[in-house]
Amino acid sequence: MNYFKDGLIWLNDPLNWTNPGGLFDRLQEHLVITFWAVLLGCAIGLPLGIWLGHRGRGGGAVITVANLTRAVPTLALLTILPLTPIGFGKLPVILALAVFAVPPLLANAYTGLRSVDPETKDAAIGMGLSGGQLLRRVELPLAVPYLAGGLRTAAVQVVATATLATFVNGGGLGQIITAGFGLGINVGGDQIVAGGIAVVLLALLVEAVFAGVERLVTPRPLRTVRRRRVARPVTST
Repeated sequence: MNYFKDGLIWLNDPLNWTNPGGLFDRLQEHLVITFWAVLLGCAIGLPLGIWLGHRGRGGGAVITVANLTRAVPTLALLTILPLTPIGFGKLPVILALAVFAVPPLLANAYTGLRSVDPETKDAAIGMGLSGGQLLRRVELPLAVPYLAGGLRTAAVQVVATATLATFVNGGGLGQIITAGFGLGINVGGDQIVAGGIAVVLLALLVEAVFAGVERLVTPRPLRTVRRRRVARPVTST
């Protein structure tokens, strides 16, 4: 039995998209969860990383926080939070996913601010810029590629991890997969594969969109220019 082929057939059925609890509904839930989790992660990780990077302190703390949050099992955190007064639903899922969105945002913000050439900052200070003006006019514009890269990484990670929200009744595309397992592999195998394909395609789409955004917001002089390979001339002997 070709489950991949059956999964594509399942995705090609309009009723599987439009029925209540179908792909359109689950996709909307998935995107809502991702949006709020990434937004919350940005509200925590970006200001903290920018502040620490601007002051030039806390590098060890940034690394420690990033490593600790990565070490926490995603499913464990998703399981623990609903057992608190927060309860089940989308809120504990958003909070748990925000925890995993913070490390790339925090680390990239800090790295971006610290990567600014000290001579450039000294020149700006010599021109009379205050600390706040230095941050707004010099450091943040030069750190844009790092900030955008952190946002891109966080968004893709959250989109992929949000699939686990189904285990705590949080909705999302994971519901399609678990519903297929509920039917049994012989009956619901096509639905399981279809749900997996949907998650992969969504993650790739988010990656492509944020890669484009990252390129757009990065000033042209800061973009990485691929060096063209120049063929060596052949000399006769």
